[in-house]
Amino acid sequence: MAKRTVATILGGAALAATVIAGGTPAQAGSWAVNAANRNGMVTNEYAYWNPTSRNSLHSPYWLMNSGSLFSRKVAGGPAFWTGRPDNKAPDARSTNGTNSAVFRMITRNASFRNVTVGMSLNISGLTATSSTPAVAWDGVHLFLRYQSEESLYYATVARRDGAVVIKKKCRGGGSNGGTYYTLASTGGYRIPTNKWRFVQASAVTRGDGAVNLAVWVAGRRVSIATDNGIGCAAITKAGRTGVRGDNANFFFRSFRVRT
Repeated sequence: MAKRTVATILGGAALAATVIAGGTPAQAGSWAVNAANRNGMVTNEYAYWNPTSRNSLHSPYWLMNSGSLFSRKVAGGPAFWTGRPDNKAPDARSTNGTNSAVFRMITRNASFRNVTVGMSLNISGLTATSSTPAVAWDGVHLFLRYQSEESLYYATVARRDGAVVIKKKCRGGGSNGGTYYTLASTGGYRIPTNKWRFVQASAVTRGDGAVNLAVWVAGRRVSIATDNGIGCAAITKAGRTGVRGDNANFFFRSFRVRT
């Protein structure tokens, strides 16, 4: 897991991603980004930690404090890709490694509140490294209402042990400055490799201030939870969304946020 704190770093631009639905959620009902139809790097953690370097490749849509993000031509259309996961700190173009065994990517846009986040996901397989041994929660997860590395929700859409999990992270604790609380967990969903599936997660604040969360896999709602202050106050502020990967080699496309 990344040991550093995410902060907004603006500036620069990369052409490896294209907005395919205009406007932010404050202006329109949906926001979406797809990969460009070429093989190349979009951004990586080097750009995040070296924001003023002339060698850094910044994305206008994504911030990444761990790992590497590429665009790739694949069957069915272009997709984003983690690259082959390893634990090597990448150079400016990730030619020496990706560090995508710990993949952490969030949107620059921090206005997402009552939204459903979805994407088409294809997992090539799970791996492990000397610093990231195999664990039950390896897989792919969607961030919701990301405030900081210490305050967020995330929904697991594919996990090594077959669980679909909704978690909340509160400030204070031994996990990168926070503590995780499991809000819901449903077993029996083994990862199908090399197969495209559409996955979604949502967060909606109720009138009483509690937050309803849900996860869908391949069109089926498979997990729900309500946060009424478990561990800390419910996260009701707008925030970022994004994608997390742990020891996972995966592709995704048609990343969409709907209000």
